[in-house]
Amino acid sequence: MDTLNKSLERIGRAVGGVVGTIYQAGRDTVDVVVRTVLPFIAFVALIVGIVLGTGIGDVLADTLAPLASSIGGLLVMSVIIALPVLSPVLGPGAVIAQVIGVLLGTQFGEGNINPQFALPALFAINPQVGCDFIPVGLSLGEAEPETVEVGVPAILFSRMVTGPAAVVIAYFASFGLY
Repeated sequence: MDTLNKSLERIGRAVGGVVGTIYQAGRDTVDVVVRTVLPFIAFVALIVGIVLGTGIGDVLADTLAPLASSIGGLLVMSVIIALPVLSPVLGPGAVIAQVIGVLLGTQFGEGNINPQFALPALFAINPQVGCDFIPVGLSLGEAEPETVEVGVPAILFSRMVTGPAAVVIAYFASFGLY
């Protein structure tokens, strides 16, 4: 009987430990969502609203679409979109990439742009991907303020190198696709 009581006690402690751990994980999750994710969602909604409401997205798309007919133009487009000042603004909701993608897709469909440039164009319009999430990602990782101060600009500037490099790689990868 004494052995049975000890066994039940061990099982009860084990189950209690698991339940306590799961409960604490739930509390931590809600805390992270309230402190970091919800403010970020509000920020993204504000930026998307500004971009859509002011027409900045349409102006940028109309300006950048003609660059898609050559590898040089795609490289220039990639550098413009990857500018550290623009990337976090262009990234939320991928609004600009969507608008430019639709404009370019229409041009490809009508035959105005050689289809060989479709794959490089995809990479040219997307170097801003993830740049809007950098501060949130660092805060979710509980980075020190100094890390955020150095990490955000480092990633933004690295996109100025990796964006055009991706366009060149995609250009060579697109040979023989069409």
